[in-house]
Amino acid sequence: MGYRPDRTRLSGAAPVGHQGDDDLSPEPNLPRWGVVATIKASPRAILDFAAYHLDLGAHRIYLYLDAPNPAREVLGAHPKLRVTECDDRWWRRRGGRPNKHQVRQSVNATHAYARRAEVDWLAHIDVDEFLAPGASVAAALAALPPGTLTARMRPMEALAGSEGMFKAFIPPGPERRPTVARLYPNFGTFVTGGFLSHVAGKVFLRTGLDGIAFRIHNAFQGDVMNPGEAEAGEALALCHRHAGDWEAWIAAFQYRLDRGAYRAELPPAAKNGATLHALLDRIARSEGEAGLRAFFDEVAAASPELVTRLRREGLLREIDLNLQARREKHFPGAVIDP
Repeated sequence: MGYRPDRTRLSGAAPVGHQGDDDLSPEPNLPRWGVVATIKASPRAILDFAAYHLDLGAHRIYLYLDAPNPAREVLGAHPKLRVTECDDRWWRRRGGRPNKHQVRQSVNATHAYARRAEVDWLAHIDVDEFLAPGASVAAALAALPPGTLTARMRPMEALAGSEGMFKAFIPPGPERRPTVARLYPNFGTFVTGGFLSHVAGKVFLRTGLDGIAFRIHNAFQGDVMNPGEAEAGEALALCHRHAGDWEAWIAAFQYRLDRGAYRAELPPAAKNGATLHALLDRIARSEGEAGLRAFFDEVAAASPELVTRLRREGLLREIDLNLQARREKHFPGAVIDP
């Protein structure tokens, strides 16, 4: 089903050269990588996202702006960034603007993949997601098993209100449900793996394949989902800052309930159980913000009690994303709003 890159390269040998590269790779004997994201966020958030991944060694960052953004000029001036404004003209050329943001994300990521390859691996992620390699991203990709075409990165979810504390991914299996119940005694039944957002993670995809269509958590080559898939494991995870603090979470709540991470069509955590959408909708209607705050405090907030429970279970991760310093390094003097 289309071109398969030479298997010797997939096992970590030096990647082929790229025509027209703007600089030398910081890791010349390792694969080059990039990320693509469709973004509607503050200038600061977009610059933080770009700077962080540049600092990790991204060779290309493809940014599709879902709405006009004041950071456009600053972003577009960077040689490793490729910025596309998804305006009316952009969508007219693609048959119209999809109503669902998930569909727009998939269309744009697939467009980035179909460009002339400037990287060996491309990941489709969101503006609130940050790659978390054990050593380096390039080294993690080079160390994947021979023949790997899709590398799955599992998430860790930020504890709201903390600086750099995350709850780790709990692998599926017989221990997941009792572990979640110990961590979240009141609401654990409703949150898959203890996460408010996804546990599926995101994927890196080897470039050079025919017929690729990116989705949010997967990629398809024709009818084949995630061809040549391998788990990246601890060597390459994904920090997901789903809820920065209570104010940010409650501000995004209704959108997520209607169309985002808590929407009705997503499956329940437990077979034949109530969905997270049903739970949150009921709490919002019957208890209002006080009830939602109780849910948030147990499941998302960096309370001393939850931090202790996570540490006891070996599920607390502490990672300093160092966003401000990285932003100032890669975009010095940029004048931005919060």
